[in-house]
This record gives sequence, structure tokens and C-alpha cells, in this order.
Amino acid sequence: MDTQQVNARPRAASRKAPENRPTSGVIHDNTRHSAAFTVVGNHLSQHRALSLLAIGLAVHIQSLPTGARIGIKHLADRFPESEVRIAAALRELEAAGYLRRSRTRLPDGRVVTRTVSCNQPGPRTPGAAVPRSRVRRPADPAPVRQPPTAPAPSDVSPPAEPVPVPVPTTPPADPVPVPTPPPVAPPVRVPPPTARTAPPSPLPHPVRHDAERERLASALLGDLRRLSPQLALSEADVAALAPGVAAWLERDAHPDTVRHALTTDLPALVKHPAKLLRHRITALLPPPLPGTQELVPPRPARIVIPMQNCDRCDRAFRSRHPGHCRECRSEAAA
Repeated sequence: MDTQQVNARPRAASRKAPENRPTSGVIHDNTRHSAAFTVVGNHLSQHRALSLLAIGLAVHIQSLPTGARIGIKHLADRFPESEVRIAAALRELEAAGYLRRSRTRLPDGRVVTRTVSCNQPGPRTPGAAVPRSRVRRPADPAPVRQPPTAPAPSDVSPPAEPVPVPVPTTPPADPVPVPTPPPVAPPVRVPPPTARTAPPSPLPHPVRHDAERERLASALLGDLRRLSPQLALSEADVAALAPGVAAWLERDAHPDTVRHALTTDLPALVKHPAKLLRHRITALLPPPLPGTQELVPPRPARIVIPMQNCDRCDRAFRSRHPGHCRECRSEAAA
């Protein structure tokens, strides 16, 4: 009993032992969740076509309860990303099938946006058909087995035929009515938003004309296509936007600052680069630096007309040249 069994097979080493862990790559230290968790498929977390911002935004939306607000402004207040980047990520999720957005008109006339989050992309599967309840048919009565009768002699009359005993049958059950699905109202098609009718803000202009500054502004605008091919401008657009960039340079803005303001956080698709740059030049115009001379045009000198004495009545009147007053001139003309 006290002899050690040397032929016993040793216990297999655990896969989670430190010596069995991989020497490179990620190592998972997982803890099983029992509450407050969300199941996300690998098709989303390991999606090769979506950006990291779009994947994280999809996981955040799937973790929210039904009815939570996921507008662009609410998400921009929640996360440090700008509204432009969040809108681009939502468009990525909508193109990949993880979001469906539609505009619906309410009975009171308001137009709202309905957003549906899909944890599995693909076409919407139609609702499963309601199974029809089967009506149990009454079973056929079992045949009554009669005992075999011995053949009777010829002088004995044949016995009377046995009367079959009626077997009670259950009445057929009433069929269960199949509930009909409620009618689905057709989606309301909302026309696309119309173009803005209000005129845009005027483009800023420099206070003092400087040919060298305007030449530098034109060169800066023409060089933007090297930083972003979407901002390729025509010669007419460069000439129209050059005064606005010259106003930035007049307020001691460095050319690198102007390039950063015009090329940062661009949308995924720029249809009108000249309009986008015009809006940014106007909306992001910096104020003059504190301590510098105010860039205001000088006020014209006050014009003072001297006093003259009439040569005829010696009455004082204002005029640039000596002579007669208004009354004396009218009498002379009469």
C-alpha cells in the first residue's frame, strides 16, 4: 500500500500555465461577465473595410438601450471626435449594413429620422410565417371483432346476424383561428432637403492692399492640392478666394496655420472644394492679435467750409470762394 506507483501517467500541463503562453502577440486575460455586457460578432470587431472609429461607434450604438438618442450632435458631445468624423463613420456603418436610417413624417407633420441598428448586416429577413394549428380528426372506431361461429347442421336454422354496438365518437374540435398580422402602413417618402436660400456670409478682405501678401495667398491656395487631392482649385477659384487668405495673413496668421485650418477633418467626399474653403475661411477667421494695431481704415479728415462776408450786404455765409450770399444772388438774378 505504501509503495509508490512509478508507472502512473503524469498529469498533462495546463494550457494556461505561464510556460505555455505564446512568446509574442496578444495574451487574453478574460473574466466571464454575468451582467451589463453586449455580444458583438467578430464580423464587426474584425471588419477589414471599416475604420476603427466606425467599429467603435457601432459597438457603442449596439450597447445602448432602445430609444437612446444617437444623433450626430449627441455623439459629438459624448466623444472627443468632431461632428464631421462622426458623420463619416455613420455613413460607413450605413454602407456596410450595420445601420438603416430613414426619414418619416409623423401625424402632427414633424419629420423625424428613424435609425435601426443591426448586429448582423445583410438584407432584412421577412417575418416567420405563423404556423397553422392542426385540427385533430377523430380516430376511426376500431372494428369489432366477432368470435368465430361453428358451422350449424342443415336442420338447424342459422342464427340471427349480430347487431353492431355503436361506438361513441367525439365531435371534431373547432379549428383554432389563425391571428392575422396587423396591416403595415407604407413608408412615407419625404422629399430631400432643399438647398439653402439664405446668401452665404461675405468673404473677408484685407484692410490694406498688399501685392506681395496677395501673391502669397494665391500660391498657398494653389498648393493645397499637394496636401489633399480633393482640394484642387481652378484659377478662377484661386483668384476669388485669395483676398480671404490675405485677410488671414494680415492678422499675423502663419501660412502653416492657414493650411492646417483648411485641410483638417475633411469629409470623405468633397463635391465643391471652393465652397468648402470659402466657408472655412469665413467661419474660422482669427481675431487680431492682442497688442497689435487695430486693422481699421483711417477716418477721413473733417472738411470745414470757411466763413465769407457778402460783398453787398456784409452778411456772413459759408462758401469756398468770396462773393455774394444766396439772397443777394437771387435778387440779382431777378
